[in-house]
Amino acid sequence: MGWIHRRPWVAESIPTRLDREATREDLTALTDFVTTHRGVEFYLEPETTATDTTVVAIAHDGEWIRRRTGSPRAAAKLAHRHAVPLYEAAKIGYPERMRAWNRLHPERRAR
Repeated sequence: MGWIHRRPWVAESIPTRLDREATREDLTALTDFVTTHRGVEFYLEPETTATDTTVVAIAHDGEWIRRRTGSPRAAAKLAHRHAVPLYEAAKIGYPERMRAWNRLHPERRAR
């Protein structure tokens, strides 16, 4: 009689769905940011193994928020609806004004 060697960690380490999926609140937060800040641009971040596609919304003064959108298509629709430019962060990076804002507001960086 042979032994079946099970490695339970293998089955448990493969997620069946993302740990952090986009919600309606995420999209509402992005919409609220766009309507309450000037000069907002969206920077698309790709999906990872743990988080859905995200967008970093950056205002003219560098203030920013990051929220999940669920897909690049959803991000594009939101950007189009609010006439906000959408850039791929992996290709062009983030603007200097965001880094400057982070230096001036270290307590609010992880938003």
